[in-house]
Amino acid sequence: MKFAKESPKVRYAYGVAAALLIGGSAFSIATGPVGAQVAQNAPAAMPPRGAPVSFADLAARLQPAVVNIQTRQRVPVRNQQSDPLAEFLRRFGQPAPEGGTGGGENPRTRESGSLGSGFFISADGYVVTNNHLIQGAGGTGTVDSVTVIMSDRRELPARIIGRDQASDLALLKVEGTGFPFVSWGDSARARVGDWVMAIGNPYGLGGTVTAGIISALHRGITGAGAYDRYIQTDASINMGNSGGPMFDLNGNVIGVNSALISPTGASVGIGLAIPAELARPVIDSLRRGQRPQRGYLGIGLLPLDESSAAALGIAKDRGELVRSVVPGQPAARAGLQQGDVIVRVSGRDVTPDETASYLIANVTPGQRVPIEVIRDGRRLTLNAVVAQRPTEEELARISGAPSEGGSFDPNDQNQPAVPAGQALGLSLQPLTPDIARAVNVPADTRGMVVTNVSPDSDAAEKGIRRGDVIVSINRQAVASSAQVTAAVDAARRAGRTAVLLLVRRGQTPEIFIGVDIAAR
Repeated sequence: MKFAKESPKVRYAYGVAAALLIGGSAFSIATGPVGAQVAQNAPAAMPPRGAPVSFADLAARLQPAVVNIQTRQRVPVRNQQSDPLAEFLRRFGQPAPEGGTGGGENPRTRESGSLGSGFFISADGYVVTNNHLIQGAGGTGTVDSVTVIMSDRRELPARIIGRDQASDLALLKVEGTGFPFVSWGDSARARVGDWVMAIGNPYGLGGTVTAGIISALHRGITGAGAYDRYIQTDASINMGNSGGPMFDLNGNVIGVNSALISPTGASVGIGLAIPAELARPVIDSLRRGQRPQRGYLGIGLLPLDESSAAALGIAKDRGELVRSVVPGQPAARAGLQQGDVIVRVSGRDVTPDETASYLIANVTPGQRVPIEVIRDGRRLTLNAVVAQRPTEEELARISGAPSEGGSFDPNDQNQPAVPAGQALGLSLQPLTPDIARAVNVPADTRGMVVTNVSPDSDAAEKGIRRGDVIVSINRQAVASSAQVTAAVDAARRAGRTAVLLLVRRGQTPEIFIGVDIAAR
């Protein structure tokens, strides 16, 4: 499966789900009659609802409000080969000549750009698009310049008013008045099977109109995060459609196209759009010059797969596992612990369609919410005061940069497997200070180190490897063979077919992995 937002030379946006509108009709069609200006999708201007014989009237009315987005940025050119003359001079202590292959104080650069889509939301020139279109190379900063190209081929310079990396949304501003614009719709009322229309800039072909239906709602593509919740469509979406609007048959913007899923990089009928119910509050905040408001607890979460659910004795897809708790943050103050399973937030069930991340992010910061968890088979209700989510840079500092563990070379690599370890397809031995240094885990780590993994075991299938440290089994700490045996035997007596391992690899955060127990 391919999921990308950039090509090697020119970055294009993979337009998402359904309705991308852009360029095509003459500007005079968009401005309407003399007098007070109204939205291009004002009710009086829209055709009656229903499956249309043609999308022509709808497209002609809405195209002028959709624009092409073009960006430019100078990026360093990475040296592919050394400069023989520079190497020769450096060998004899002489300065290298300027203007070589890119070294020195003035490295070579080249111009890079992106092509995507956007749409006016006001007559005074505010334009919505995707953040990844205007984000700088390497994911930091912003591009050097942004140009908005209208359907009548006018090219206007644009300023970046604000951007939000978490939601992949950005707001631009062009100077002037009287621009054709469209209004937001209510994506919460959208249903699978509804018609949608897209107009965008695929492969630089501005004004391209496509139509289809909503294939799915609340579609997740990463399995985590407050904004992993898309509208899926079979309307043809390709590179360059990103940032454009998805319209319903009333001409309302119900989504912002953002990505596609494809094995080839071209449309195969799986486009994804950010729902308007999520996009509009972010854009409104950016327009006011504020950070988008979203709740934060300070926890890492994992979805419950079949093995993890079986190990815990709870239903699959009914809750999320707390992987980690950040000290001093709201979750820690409320008493949440690593290994808890969050099943309800503020009275709403945690499911794949409504993840804990999504529910928490949509809580107003400062509000106290009840959180129902399962801990060691018991249900508890904890109350947490939700905080404002830190910026992406602040979150990176809080979590720390992970590093890969070093090589594992204990003295006795042929030690027999612990019997309980054999049931998991693992050879284990107690972690000693010397082995802890060898596998690059913190000195205070306690557990059993993996010395070998059976290649045909479920543990191997789940990615466990030699040098990993098993910290606990079913939330019970293990630091000896007897403790491993006791934990696996207890799971068998409880009728469990799997156990939940807490695994540490090097300096990376600990992670829970459900592993099937082999038959006796």
